[in-house]
Amino acid sequence: MQSVAKATGGGTLGWVGTGRMGSAMAERLLVAGYDLAVYNRTRGKTDALAARGAEVVGTVAELGTRDVVFVTVASSEDLLEVLGGENGLFAGSSSPSVVVDCSTVSQEASAEARTLAAAHSVAFLAAPVSGNPKVVRAGKLTMAVSGPRDAFDAVHAYLTTVAREATYVGEGDVARLVKLCHNLLLGVVIESLVEITVLAEKGGVRRHDFLAFLNDSVMGSMFTGYKTPALVNLDFAPTFTTRLLHKDFDLGLDAARALETPMPVAALVHQLLQAGIGEGIGDMDFAAIIQLVARGAGLDLRSENVDVSDGLSPGSGPAPAPVLEPAAPDVGRGKAAAGGTDAAGGTDAAGGTDAAGDGRRPTGVGREEASRA
Repeated sequence: MQSVAKATGGGTLGWVGTGRMGSAMAERLLVAGYDLAVYNRTRGKTDALAARGAEVVGTVAELGTRDVVFVTVASSEDLLEVLGGENGLFAGSSSPSVVVDCSTVSQEASAEARTLAAAHSVAFLAAPVSGNPKVVRAGKLTMAVSGPRDAFDAVHAYLTTVAREATYVGEGDVARLVKLCHNLLLGVVIESLVEITVLAEKGGVRRHDFLAFLNDSVMGSMFTGYKTPALVNLDFAPTFTTRLLHKDFDLGLDAARALETPMPVAALVHQLLQAGIGEGIGDMDFAAIIQLVARGAGLDLRSENVDVSDGLSPGSGPAPAPVLEPAAPDVGRGKAAAGGTDAAGGTDAAGGTDAAGDGRRPTGVGREEASRA
């Protein structure tokens, strides 16, 4: 492994994958003054970061000269391609000291990526995140990290610029299991949340009143708060889609089978997510499953057009979105992310940026300063 100590503090950074999540996370590094170069298969998705001062490169291999490279891609296959492909990160004559992968991928793919990195004397950190672009911008993203402890310590300042907290959970790829457990709970909680919300409305209680009560109770959470605008005003603009959540349930239940752990509730939610994809909500935000529950209850679900806070950006209210029409056609199945190397693992979009600088290395001279999602 190259000098991990070199990565600390004022090192040069690279970022692969500037979709919704990747852009929001990379933006925090730029606002904090770090020297950042970025790559995305769809080059237009790097424009906002370039306006902030990021250098845009034409191939992943060009990031090999950077000290630390972050990766946020949509699938296991994408991760292995950007690392070991023909123009991948390890294709050039130089390699970074540390690779930090923030994607949600299988433990098997993560282990293969770790082996690829080790063959080039590169430390590999699995660092899947919990949150979405709006959570990132509110400074409330968290991440679980596993891999060499010295590499984690060396890049900790970068991790805690991107996220509010980076929790070291052990060696190897155990952070992947932590993230899958997180997303299994995410699916179970959203299913329970929409079921009780529909029950309350069927009994004559307005959704925004019920959710206001719930959010102020001991059962309320950051999650129930920031999903409230979507459930009240039926705003299902996709940031973390039903299809991507279903993919994570595939991976999580695979892990449960391998570890011989019964998960009957998660298995049921997995089937409900599959039904949602069949009903045409695969590419909507996963909160759209409230429409399926309402349909089963014989409830005519309509936007309440109420300006409610999401708890992240007080005073903001969502714009209403179209409601699912009956018998919506099935959406084509296949790879979860289209187009570039988008990150998997978000939920809501929009908001402002609030990274802290603390006197860190300024962005390269001559770069423009301006503003992304």
